[in-house]
Amino acid sequence: MTKNNTTIPSLKTDYHFDNFFNISADFICIAGFDGYFRRINPAVSKLLGFTEEELYSRPISSFVYTPDLQITIETREQVYKNKPLLNFENRYLTKSGEIVWLSWTSMPVESDKLVYAIAKNITHKKRMEEERNLLIANLTQINKELTVLSHKTSHDLKSPINNMLSVFSLIDVSKINDPETLELVEILKLTSENLKQTLNDSIDQLVENESINTQIEEINLNESLEEVLISINSLVQDSKAVIKVDFSAFENITFNKAYIKSIFLNLVTNSIKYAKPQKTPIITIQSRKVNGVNQLIFSDNGLGFDMDKVKDKIFGLYEKFHNNIDSNGIGLYLVYNHITSLGGRIAVESKINEGATFTISFKY
Repeated sequence: MTKNNTTIPSLKTDYHFDNFFNISADFICIAGFDGYFRRINPAVSKLLGFTEEELYSRPISSFVYTPDLQITIETREQVYKNKPLLNFENRYLTKSGEIVWLSWTSMPVESDKLVYAIAKNITHKKRMEEERNLLIANLTQINKELTVLSHKTSHDLKSPINNMLSVFSLIDVSKINDPETLELVEILKLTSENLKQTLNDSIDQLVENESINTQIEEINLNESLEEVLISINSLVQDSKAVIKVDFSAFENITFNKAYIKSIFLNLVTNSIKYAKPQKTPIITIQSRKVNGVNQLIFSDNGLGFDMDKVKDKIFGLYEKFHNNIDSNGIGLYLVYNHITSLGGRIAVESKINEGATFTISFKY
């Protein structure tokens, strides 16, 4: 037989299908309708740990992991009724007691009372799925706990804030003659009102997040940052922080308003909180476009991080990297989740005593 002047060997005499059968890493087997193996390739014995004699002498069902036995028998009965089996998964028990997952494709030949089957070892895939499901379960639990904590904190803060506002309403400012004291009272009142509004917005956001997907809208960065800076005006003034803002690359972003304010709040307060002693905090916030991607660059001149030690933990929940009485290890965790939950990315560059730079890349 020739094709394009090339001799094609006879399929019957020149190709050794036994070699293909024997070297396959997948299970290849022929089983009888009586439930016994008739022929198996070496991969079966290698994975299960039984000798070929043991595999041939015992019913196939005796190797199946007991919790999967009933469904395996029921499925096999369907195969005996001339119904091919595709991607059926069950567990087998090896001679050493290890559980392995197999995915079967079986084709019956009713006239010969035989089943021709191939199985792939999917144990690794199943373990990865179990780890993923465990991770999702843990993250879900953490999310629930954070939600409960948020509700509790919001509820507990309502009363003292309302009390503070009530006190301000009772103060007769006409009796205060010192202009500086009047200004401080006004700042405290404004800060309390902003805190109450932020608290109410947070509660509304919690309720909304539990019922619908996070809302995104076009947001003005200057306006959002200004709202945050007003709410922490006293902190900024006390620290004498210098905040440089440049949103010339773009002023609006499609994002969640509560999230962007939380990002600004946490990054600004962190820069002030972790400023170098006796040194004025200098914070730079700017927008830029890189290859069509909108980015926010947030940098400071603070204590910084040892990235070799913290790079895998920096956005972790309850992770703390400096000895500060106000540190709770939640701020950067929230920033990371706000950004990534809407398809964005955040990266950080830092050195000890040389400050930190956070680069936020938005999806939209």
